Amino acid sequence: MDRLHSDPSFLICPDFMIERYRISRTSMVTANVTEAQAADTLRTIWTTTNKALCLQWAEQVAEDTRLADEEKHVAKEEAERLQVAQQLEEDTLKADKKKKNRLKHLEIPMRPRPFTNDEEALVSEFALRKLDKGHYVELYYWTNDGLDDAVTNYRTHDDDSMVPTIGEDGSTVWISSAASKPSGGVIADRDLTPANFAQAIPRIVNALEERDWAPQRVIMLARFWGAIMLHRYWNSRDLIAQKTILLFQEEQHRAWHHAISSAKGAWNIAIIDEQALSLTFDRMYRALLLRPEMTKPDTQVRKL
Repeated sequence: MDRLHSDPSFLICPDFMIERYRISRTSMVTANVTEAQAADTLRTIWTTTNKALCLQWAEQVAEDTRLADEEKHVAKEEAERLQVAQQLEEDTLKADKKKKNRLKHLEIPMRPRPFTNDEEALVSEFALRKLDKGHYVELYYWTNDGLDDAVTNYRTHDDDSMVPTIGEDGSTVWISSAASKPSGGVIADRDLTPANFAQAIPRIVNALEERDWAPQRVIMLARFWGAIMLHRYWNSRDLIAQKTILLFQEEQHRAWHHAISSAKGAWNIAIIDEQALSLTFDRMYRALLLRPEMTKPDTQVRKL
């Protein structure tokens, strides 16, 4: 059906008796149809045709209105979609900027300055990340020297630089560069002085609690370290005994962490394995005997 370009209701039926329509009239004249009757027939045909065109026009207007409303609806949805996409892009850019400058965007609570003490010192991000993953970490990071080292190596510039690493599920995880590097001056547990060891224990136990470690594991480790410092080797005047108990602590602590994820599982580390401790003493004794300075006449090594 051809599209109408104007409203046919505004058309006026012509006078079919005028000269302009003479040929149309005379072609319809017969013995039984006069010229006037032919004009009436033409008028009837025009009127019927005009009514059909008016109906077509009404349907055409209704369809045009429907299509226009649909186009407006689609355009509105597209505009809303573009607005949401633009807002999402802006939010993503803002989030990225906050990540790059997170210290500037950290929310500060409206409160008085909280009470602080020496126990709330800055701890190495590397050590804390180890705790978060449940891995073994040296006690050095909680000694006075370790805390001082964390403060010294703290960087206010480029502090938010990120490096990729592998997460627990094998996916790539981005962490701060400070959390990926151990301290350059870290001291193994076996080489700590008793004073440094005693400094670290209450601090690391507090850190374990703050990092949401299972209470059973926190208590187990606290009792283990307590048993270490109450053992006769700890207070012995014998140098080998002192070194043995520190070496034993390190080896047992490290082995316990490794065993947690093994098929056999870990054990109650708070129970001191005297047999393993005795074997550790023997190893330490033999190692010291092989050292050149221990072969001097005035050097005495006493085996407990």
